[in-house]
Amino acid sequence: MFCIRIWIYSSKLQGVSNMKIGVLGAGLMGKEAVRDLVKSTDVDTVGLADIDIGRAQAICDQLNSAKLKAFQVNAAEQGELAAFMKSFDVIINALFYSFNEVVAKTAIAVGVSSVDLGGHIGHMTDKVLKMAEDAKAANVTLIPDLGVAPGMINILSGYGASKLDKVKSIKLYVGGIPVRPEPPIEYNHVFSMEGVFDHYTDPSLIIRNGLKQEIPSLSEVEKVHFEKFGPLEAFHTSGGTSTLSLSFPNIETLEYKTIRYPGHAEKFKLLVDLNLTKLHYEVEVNGSMVSPREVLLKALDPIVELGDKEDAVLLRVIVSGEKDGEPVSYQYEMITYKDQQTKVTAMARATANTISVVAQMVGKGTIDKKGIYPPEQIVPGQSYIEEMKKRGVHIVESVTSGKSSPA
Repeated sequence: MFCIRIWIYSSKLQGVSNMKIGVLGAGLMGKEAVRDLVKSTDVDTVGLADIDIGRAQAICDQLNSAKLKAFQVNAAEQGELAAFMKSFDVIINALFYSFNEVVAKTAIAVGVSSVDLGGHIGHMTDKVLKMAEDAKAANVTLIPDLGVAPGMINILSGYGASKLDKVKSIKLYVGGIPVRPEPPIEYNHVFSMEGVFDHYTDPSLIIRNGLKQEIPSLSEVEKVHFEKFGPLEAFHTSGGTSTLSLSFPNIETLEYKTIRYPGHAEKFKLLVDLNLTKLHYEVEVNGSMVSPREVLLKALDPIVELGDKEDAVLLRVIVSGEKDGEPVSYQYEMITYKDQQTKVTAMARATANTISVVAQMVGKGTIDKKGIYPPEQIVPGQSYIEEMKKRGVHIVESVTSGKSSPA
């Protein structure tokens, strides 16, 4: 069975340096979280664990830090998992989302705070959030969904909302795209194409006129503009609103759209309509049952592979409402590129730095509430923006007030 663990150890004393943080997962996001952790003066020891000790050791050798040590851990073995976790104060779970529930349960059982990258497929984040009372009783802090979307957009939504007396609208736009797009679909994947298919195929949850509803993904395409980029489009995809509909149940408008180059939605909508992306769907071909989805994934592999190409992550969060009786909107915008020195992708930079920053906030006591909270309810936005800036990820805030403020 495949299993990855990275561990960073954090002292049992809250609010002090010399943290020991455990990171689970020696994949790309785990590796980049570790890269950030070993640079931090507040982190004393970093343990990197994976079911493949060679993979973990290779990262340790590459980063060459006296703080970092590799471990072999099989996350599918809960006893083995618990034996490692109980030595740390904060665990970064960078494993595949299907491990999120067991890692959360184990964190509560051994009294260790934990953060993860999220996973709304199979309602995994909902399962984690249901353990809130157990986490509070265990005196630990758990925060799921700490990537970009969900993750960064949640933190910025919560920050903007905290500045308003009344929140009316949250509009979210995020896209990981190639800097130099190539036909036929002008897209290179920065995470699993299977995940992309799910986001394009499953319905999108939105709130419109105060009513929660589902609408087809790839719909309501609109033009968007970001500096240094040509024409772009944005359209609804599933999963992006994450826990925001629960945190802001009385909001009038909530929607999340994915950013791509023009024409992308139309091309993929045809594939969706032809059932070529449908999960658990097969057709008979020459006496054998074949999954069109699996065939399409294989056919797309050489086309969508990012390889050495440069990617960018574009993000825009618009939180609108009222302050002192006047309409006000707070907008947060980010453009992040691949790091040319380390060759770390833009998506990995934005994602791994987010989860590392928040884990360190928990370890230092900057975040001290106990229980389980989505990012928008617990992560201090200003501190987060400042920490991300130190890492070369710049988030710009702008304010619009008066009658010109968008609804």
